[in-house]
Amino acid sequence: MFKNFDELYNAVRGKTNRIVIPGANNLDVLTACLMGKREKLISGGILIGPAKEIKALAAKAGLDLEGFSLIDKSDYSDVDKIYSEMCNLAVDLVKAGEGDFLVKGLVDTKWYMRGILRKEAKAFPEGNLLSHFALFETGNYHKMFVISDVAVIPSPTLEQKAGIIANSVDILHSLGVENPKVSIVCPVEKINPKIQSTVDAGELVKMNHDGRLKGCTIEGPYDTYITFSKAFAEEKGIRNAQVPGEADLVILHDLNAANVMYKSICVFGSRVRNASILTGVNIPVVLPSRADSPDTKLNSIALACYLKDRFH
Repeated sequence: MFKNFDELYNAVRGKTNRIVIPGANNLDVLTACLMGKREKLISGGILIGPAKEIKALAAKAGLDLEGFSLIDKSDYSDVDKIYSEMCNLAVDLVKAGEGDFLVKGLVDTKWYMRGILRKEAKAFPEGNLLSHFALFETGNYHKMFVISDVAVIPSPTLEQKAGIIANSVDILHSLGVENPKVSIVCPVEKINPKIQSTVDAGELVKMNHDGRLKGCTIEGPYDTYITFSKAFAEEKGIRNAQVPGEADLVILHDLNAANVMYKSICVFGSRVRNASILTGVNIPVVLPSRADSPDTKLNSIALACYLKDRFH
């Protein structure tokens, strides 16, 4: 596992990494492209959207469009139709090898996801669960870690939680973590039949022990203190555990908990850097929040660049 995003940047710098952006008429994403070009993380790509507006925003951002192709989509008389067309085209271009990875621009997430989910696009193996993978580097923890799922599945079932873990562990393996340590985070550290998250935690641990969830070590239920601190775990009587203070992957009960943790870290954390991608797909897909900064989009682009080879 990389120690930080700088190491990730170094691993992809100077390679041919082509970005495809539906709804590229967005200043933040074009600023991320500028930063990506300056950092030599991307070599160019395809920008889809109203060409005149894209050119104006690129000029505002200071982005030289050399190396980029523009596909003009200017008729917004039917907004849903144009969003759908742009997203479908972007996915098809990546699948055809015209670009290496997908980044959401100024398009609604529902159309972005629908473009990926189309059966004819073959952008994910049939039956796969799609989930969100948020990679963090903070000043308050000694290594990078992942929170999932913070954006896609509102109320995951036990089986879906197992799928989220499997998706995330697969990506962590690709990032060099041989045996990811997984914490199932709950309000309390004991199983309580009245708190469903703790019941699910117990079942997920059993699934890990009996081999249904492989390639990782799962422990829980743990609260946030125990998850990120061995000292706190020992204070609470948890000893000889592998995950406390060493968690690579944090799984929360639902979107209410996971999304709040994600944004709370972004707002209140120290020296926070993060990236977001979609998992369960067979093309690299960056799935940022609308409020994510160009820096976060750039981190996500770097992560997609690194992972692109696993899809070929």
